[in-house]
Amino acid sequence: MLRILRHGAPGFETGEVGRDWRLPDDAVWIELVDPSRAEEVSVEQSIGLLLPTREEMAEIEASSRLYQEDGGTFMTATILVNADGDLPTAAPVTFVLVGQRLVTIRYVEPRAFSVFAAQAERQPSLCPGGPQTFLGLLDAIIDRTADIIERTASEVETQSRAIFSRPRGGAFEQILNRLGRAQNINSKARDSLVSLARLLSFASLADQFEGDRELRDHLKSLQRDVQSITDHSSYVSSNITFLLDAALGLINIEQNSIFKIFSVFSAVFLPPTLIAGVYGMNFEHMPELRWMEGYPMALGLMFAAAIGPLLWFKRKGWL
Repeated sequence: MLRILRHGAPGFETGEVGRDWRLPDDAVWIELVDPSRAEEVSVEQSIGLLLPTREEMAEIEASSRLYQEDGGTFMTATILVNADGDLPTAAPVTFVLVGQRLVTIRYVEPRAFSVFAAQAERQPSLCPGGPQTFLGLLDAIIDRTADIIERTASEVETQSRAIFSRPRGGAFEQILNRLGRAQNINSKARDSLVSLARLLSFASLADQFEGDRELRDHLKSLQRDVQSITDHSSYVSSNITFLLDAALGLINIEQNSIFKIFSVFSAVFLPPTLIAGVYGMNFEHMPELRWMEGYPMALGLMFAAAIGPLLWFKRKGWL
C-alpha cells in the first residue's frame, strides 16, 4: 500500500499506482506499507533513487543499513512490534531522506507509526518537511519503546513481590513464564534502541540536517533519550536475571527440604526395620522365641530405635 502525506494537507492519500502515476510535488511523507513491486518502481522513478528490497532491509551489516547514495540518506532500524501480543517481534523499517521528502518502507504495523500518522492528520504543521517528519516519527518510536520498557519494569516488580512473598510450596511456573516473557520483550526493545542509536548517530551527518540548528538540537535530544532508555533497559534486564536466579534458588531450597525429609524418615525407620527383620526370622533356637516378654521388648526396641535418630537430628538442627 502507498500512502502520501502532502504539505499542509489534512490527511493521507492512497490509491492505485497506474502507468501515468506521478508523485505530487508537495509530498512530504511517502509511506510504503508491504508494497508491491509496481509501487516500489513508481516511487523509485519519482524520487530518482533505488529503494532497498525486503531482503536488503534484513541485512545486519551497518554498511547495508546506513548509507548515503545519489543524494539520498538510507537508514534502517529495528523496531519492536506486537509488544502487547503473545509473540512480540522486532522487524526492520527503512527511512529514506531525499531532499525535503521522507520515504518509509515497512512490512509490519508498529503502533508508533499509526500514532504519529494520526497526529500528523490532525496537525499538518508537525510535518513541514521530510527531516521534521523523520524526527517526529523517531520521537514517537522512542516514546513507544520507553512505554514498553516501563511497563515491563512494572511487571518485573510485580513478579518480584510474588517471588519473595509467596506461600511455601506455591507454584513457580507462572512466575517463571512471566519473567521469561518480560526478558524477551526487554531484550528486543534493547536491540531496537541500539539500532536507533546507530541510526541517530548516522543521521547527524546527513546533508538534510546541516545548517539547521533546531533540527540538530532535536537530534541530540533524541540521542540522549535513547541512551537513558537503554541504560534503564539494562537495569531491567539485570533485575530479571536476579529474579530468575532467586526463583531457581528457592526452587532448589524447597526440593532440598523435601529430599531432606525423605532422608530423615529413611534413617528413622531403618533401625526398626532391622530389629523387625531379626525377630521375624523365627528360628527354632532363638532365645526370645518363646519368651513371654519378647514381643513387647521388640516393640520397645523398635520405638527406641525410631525416636533416637529423631532426637539426634533435632539436636543437630537438621530438623
